[in-house]
Order: sequence, then structure tokens, then C-alpha cells
Amino acid sequence: MNLSARNQLKATVAGVKKGAVNDEVSLRLADGTTLTSIITETSCENLGLKEGAEAYAVIKASNVMIGEGDGGLRLSARNQLKGVVESVRDGAVNCEVDVKLEGGEKIVSIITMSSAKRLGLVPGKEVRAVIKASDIMVGVAE
Repeated sequence: MNLSARNQLKATVAGVKKGAVNDEVSLRLADGTTLTSIITETSCENLGLKEGAEAYAVIKASNVMIGEGDGGLRLSARNQLKGVVESVRDGAVNCEVDVKLEGGEKIVSIITMSSAKRLGLVPGKEVRAVIKASDIMVGVAE
């Protein structure tokens, strides 16, 4: 299946914390970075997610926020990935920001032009890609 969500990061399930309705799935990227996803218990079961299984973290670009370096701001969003701006593609209202993560993976974000200007986003700038756990879908290969 092809998806419009360009952020598809290959991972290994590091663990699953069961809940009554939702499960918390920890996904480990190749470099050891861990992402946390919250999905329904039914979806977790239907996908056969368990420790050691191969999976993909699927994230819409519009669900990836960009913050400056360490920023000194504590957030409830648990997924805060360090990276460097690779490119910024300007549009009339929004822009597309490509971020190369520390482990070499690339993640794409769509943010407003005013936010990109306020943050001074240019290639080479250190940033954090911030993603809420509920915004990370999990997929598996068939």
C-alpha cells in the first residue's frame, strides 16, 4: 500500500504497554532513538505488534512541529527528535521543512511561513521535530 504520509520510519517494536482501550507502543529506530505511539488496543492486536516485530512509524507532515534546538521548553509531546534543517521550500502560506535526524533518517514537516521565519529556519540550523504520540500511526509490512 502506498500512502500520502511521507514520513515512514522503519522501526522495531521495543515494547507494548497494554491499556483498556489504547496501547502505548515503543518503536526503536535503527540508531536507537525511541518513538512512542498511542494506538487502539484493537489495532495493536490486528497488527500483531509485540516486542521485536518490525513496524513503521507513519506520520503526516502536518503533524510534525518544529522547535529550536533545546529551546528550554518542556512539552507534553514525548517525541522530540534532534536534527538539522536540510531544506526549506517556501509556499504562499505554508512551507515544507526537511529535517535530517541524528540517526540519518529524514522527516518532513509542513508549518506556516510565519513560523519558519520566526524560527529563522535555514539549512544547517539545529532543530527538534516534535510529534505527539497520538499522531504516530503504526504500520506493518504484509
